[in-house]
Amino acid sequence: MNIQLGDIGHTIQLAIAPVFLLTGVSTMLVVLTNRLARIIDRSRALEDRLDVGYNENYLNELDILYKRSHLINVAIALSTACGLLVCIVIALLFVGDTTNVALDKYVAGLFVIAMGTLIGSFVYLLREIFIASSFMLSHRHVRHTPRTAGDTGTASAVLSPNKE
Repeated sequence: MNIQLGDIGHTIQLAIAPVFLLTGVSTMLVVLTNRLARIIDRSRALEDRLDVGYNENYLNELDILYKRSHLINVAIALSTACGLLVCIVIALLFVGDTTNVALDKYVAGLFVIAMGTLIGSFVYLLREIFIASSFMLSHRHVRHTPRTAGDTGTASAVLSPNKE
C-alpha cells in the first residue's frame, strides 16, 4: 500500500467537519456537567438541612432535583455516545480512504445515529431546563415594598412582615 501525501490531505479534509462537530459535543458536555454539579451541590445542601430538621419544602425540592439530575444524566450519556460515534466516523473515514474499502454506508449510518443521539441530548437538556424554570416560577416570592410616610398602608400593611 502506497499512500500519497495528497491522499492524506484529502482524508484530513473529509474529517474536518466531524472534528468541528466533536468540538461542539464536548462543549455540550461541559454545559451538562456544570448543570449536574449545580444540582448535586444544591441537593447536598438540602440534605444537610434535612439532617437538622424535617421540612416538606426541602423534600419537594429534592424530588425536583432528582428528576433534573436524571434528565441531565441521560443527556450526558447521549452526548457521550454522540462523541464516540463521531470519533468512529472519523476513524472510518481515514480507514476507508487509505485502504480503498467502501465504508460510505457505515459512515453515513453512524453519522445519522450520532445526530440522533445529539438531538436526544438536546431534548433532555430542554426538558431539564423547563422543569428548573417551572419550579423557580412556582416558588417565587412576593417582593415587599417599604412604606412611605404618605402611604395609606392597605397593600403594604398586608405585605409587611414587621407590622405589629
